[in-house]
Amino acid sequence: MKLLITGGAGFIGSHVVRLFVTRYPNYQIYNLDKLTYAGNLENLSDIESKDNYTFLKGDITDAAYLEEIFANYKFDSVIHLAAESHVDRSITDPLAFVQTNVIGTVNLLHTAKKHWADDLEKHLFYHISTDEVYGSLGEDGLFTEETPYDPRSPYSASKASSDHFVRAWYHTYGLPIKISNCSNNYGPNHFPEKLIPLAINNIKNERPVPVYGKGENVRDWLYVLDHARAIDVIFHEGKVGDTYNIGGINEWKNLDLIELLCDVMDEKLGRLKGHSRTLITFVKDRAGHDLRYAIDSSKLVNELGWKPSVTFEEGLSKTVDWYLQNTEWLEHVTSGNYQHYYQEQYERR
Repeated sequence: MKLLITGGAGFIGSHVVRLFVTRYPNYQIYNLDKLTYAGNLENLSDIESKDNYTFLKGDITDAAYLEEIFANYKFDSVIHLAAESHVDRSITDPLAFVQTNVIGTVNLLHTAKKHWADDLEKHLFYHISTDEVYGSLGEDGLFTEETPYDPRSPYSASKASSDHFVRAWYHTYGLPIKISNCSNNYGPNHFPEKLIPLAINNIKNERPVPVYGKGENVRDWLYVLDHARAIDVIFHEGKVGDTYNIGGINEWKNLDLIELLCDVMDEKLGRLKGHSRTLITFVKDRAGHDLRYAIDSSKLVNELGWKPSVTFEEGLSKTVDWYLQNTEWLEHVTSGNYQHYYQEQYERR
C-alpha cells in the first residue's frame, strides 16, 4: 500500500505516521506537511531513515502540487490530518482556517477522485475531524455520531465544512470515505500553545499558568497514542461511509485538570505540594467559549473493539515525564529553532 498521511509532522499526525511506519513495514508511508509553526520534523527523527518512509514538503491548498505528487507516487489511500487547529488563532485569523481546512480538503478530495476514478473501490479517503463540530453541551449528555452539527468558532466551522465536503464526495461521486471526530488530545510532542503543554512549560519555569474564565469549561481528554491506535483500527476495519467518534471517556474541568497537573509537577520536580497551584492565573474568557464537550465512543468500542489503554492520571504522568526528559525539544519549539530542522536534514542532502 502507498499511503499518504497529511499533516504528519504535527502533534497527532506524527504519532500516526510513526505507528504506521513501524507497524506496517510493507506499506510505503508518505508524510505531506507544509511545516507551519506546528509542524516539526524533530517529532519523527527516530523513523526518518526508515525505508518505507518518505517526507514531502508541500501545501494542501496548492492544487498543482497535489496533482504532481498524486501522479508521481500513485497513492492508494489518504489519511487526512493536515489542519489549522487552534481556536484562539481562528478567532484572530479565520481566513487561514478557511483556506487550509476547507479549500485544502476539497483540493485533496478533487485530486484523489481524479486519480482513483478508474477503480474507486480500491481506495480510501479517511478524514480526521474534531468533536468541536457538534457545538457545546450542557451539564448532561454526550456527542454521538448522530448529533447535529452546531459549530461555534471559526475553527470548528471550518472543520464542519470539511466534514460536509468529504461526505458530499462520497454521496455524489462514490469516493470511499471514513470520518472520525475526536476529543481533546494530550501527550508527547504537543506544541506548547495548547493547555497541557503550555501549563507544563510554565510550571517548569515558574511562570503564571493562564486559565480562561473560572476554569469551569469541561473537556474529554484522550491520550494521543490511543488516538493513533483508533485511527489504525478505523482505517483498516471501519465501514466505508461511516463516522466514528473517538473519546477518552474522561471528562475534566479545566481548573481541576490544571490543579492535578500542578500536583504531578510538584511531585516530579521535588517541590512542596501546592507550590505550583500558586501559579494559576485566571484570565478573560475566550470569545464564544464552549462550555462542555463529551464524546460517546460506544460505536467504536462495540463495533471495532477499541478502548483507551491508559487512565488520565497514567497518561498525564507519562506526558509530564516526556516533557521533563525532552527539554531540548521543548527549548527548540519555544525558541523557534525547530524550524531549521528541515533545512539541516533535507535541503543539505
